Amino acid sequence: MKIKVASLISGGGTTMEAIGKACLSGEIPFDLVCVISSDPKAGGIGKAKNLGIAEADILVINPEDFRIDGKVDQEKFGQAIMTELKKRKVDVVLQNGWMPLTPKNVIDEYQGAIFNQHPGPVPEFGGRGMYGQRVHAAVLEFRKMTGRDFSTEAICQRVDPDFDMGAVVKSAQIEIRDDDTAESLAARVLPIEHRVQVELLKDLASGNVHEVTRPPIVLAGEEKILEAAKQKAIKLYPGG
Repeated sequence: MKIKVASLISGGGTTMEAIGKACLSGEIPFDLVCVISSDPKAGGIGKAKNLGIAEADILVINPEDFRIDGKVDQEKFGQAIMTELKKRKVDVVLQNGWMPLTPKNVIDEYQGAIFNQHPGPVPEFGGRGMYGQRVHAAVLEFRKMTGRDFSTEAICQRVDPDFDMGAVVKSAQIEIRDDDTAESLAARVLPIEHRVQVELLKDLASGNVHEVTRPPIVLAGEEKILEAAKQKAIKLYPGG
């Protein structure tokens, strides 16, 4: 029997699409039974329909709909997500370009079975505001400011109550070229991001998920340089 997986998205949904195709081809023993978008205008909604997912299983759950007195009610937001996941008996939850902070009740309910993708090394180049082109811009700026060569990463990690702080369970190294821009680096990283998530699902199916570690990229005394690189990236890419 196939393992039921849900994909949480907020944007173009290219990773969700890659996972869906891997499910349909039989490459992985999973069934993509549900796609939840935090944005009603997300391009991934159309991709989910093109995969043949029933419209009833393509849902929009926007955290803004749970905002009370200027603050999102995380408990109710999480309950809305869990209601749909449980209705479809989802086994594994993937965050594939999911922008909101995932409510703790969802993380607790799917402990050990909820994973997040990220297009750069974490925790160094993760955290609030680090998404999209900003991640690649921050990596390149930090490399320039420190004058040190290092590789970037595409990763899959466990979901933590804080942005991008969960343990990494799958990663791939990508060489940074001297002439790279945020756009060129993103273009090379994206297909590898897709592959990393699919490979993680293979590991899950075989019961072979292991946490992976590496030496820190940011050395002692470079913390302020990292923060400056991140802030510059945010200014360069205000929309992510």
